[in-house]
Amino acid sequence: MRSRYLVTTAIPGLGLPLLREAGEVTILPEAPDYETLAALCASGDYDVVLTQLRDVIDAPLLARARIRGVSNFAVGYNNIDLDAATTGGVMVANTPGVLTDATADIALLLILGTARRVVEADRLVREGRFKGWAPELMLGSDVSGAVLGLAGFGRIARAVARRAIGFGLEVIFSPRPPGDRPVSNEELGEFAGRVRQVPWDELVKRSDFLSLHVPLTDRTRHLVDAAVLKRMKPEAILINTARGPVVDEAALVQALANGEIAGAGLDVFEDEPRLAVGLADLPNTVLLPHIGSATVAVRNEMARLSALNAIAIAEGRVPAHAVNPQSWT
Repeated sequence: MRSRYLVTTAIPGLGLPLLREAGEVTILPEAPDYETLAALCASGDYDVVLTQLRDVIDAPLLARARIRGVSNFAVGYNNIDLDAATTGGVMVANTPGVLTDATADIALLLILGTARRVVEADRLVREGRFKGWAPELMLGSDVSGAVLGLAGFGRIARAVARRAIGFGLEVIFSPRPPGDRPVSNEELGEFAGRVRQVPWDELVKRSDFLSLHVPLTDRTRHLVDAAVLKRMKPEAILINTARGPVVDEAALVQALANGEIAGAGLDVFEDEPRLAVGLADLPNTVLLPHIGSATVAVRNEMARLSALNAIAIAEGRVPAHAVNPQSWT
């Protein structure tokens, strides 16, 4: 019997041709709601489901599911209950390593864009309100010489640090906030002597730009809450290209509206695609529609890897990018 694949949303590039060569492919015409996806996974009609971050694969769904695995079209997999999948013998795979530079570019874009008020300035010109150069027109904040605090210091954070150093920022980091662990110079590698580790609380207080690069876990959900926002500098800017729920978005709206911090650049939101009430009305924000990995090359490679992961799972092989290889042992 040929392998059977359920694709919740069509993917680009070589992904679908690879799947069609390996088996039978069903592509849903629109993103499924939870009940629809749960029923499809329980039907026994599919070996592997190729999912997106918006597809919730939780314990109740997995308890009914008759699938061999889930191939997530993403690096993150917080949409999947990994413990329940492992217990149920459901292999989970992701697409790590391919979007590091693209996401780091977006983080730097948000730093520059918020600091120099590019969205406000663009709107000023488009609305015909630009009357010519003026000494105090659209004054922003300097980037060179500012302090960039990195919450987390994995692949993407390191790529951001590399870019930030080139722009003359002082880079400090906390590797696993809100907890901590020492990072040796050997582990820092090229960054030894060029960045400095500080405790999470110091990172919050010292950063001119606080950029989030942590996975979404129980410990990092609302890592940046009202209390953290109050400890930030009033001239500080928050940058989030990680996961939306890392920030308490309602608290962020209040902090921005009250001048507790100067601005925010966000590529992710707590309840995507919905925004917290009032966020879109704030002028001191740059809001992007989760485009950290949105380059042609990156998305094509994500599609290729997710297809290869799905094929391996369907054929009973541990995929190259298995998140829980122990699920089959």
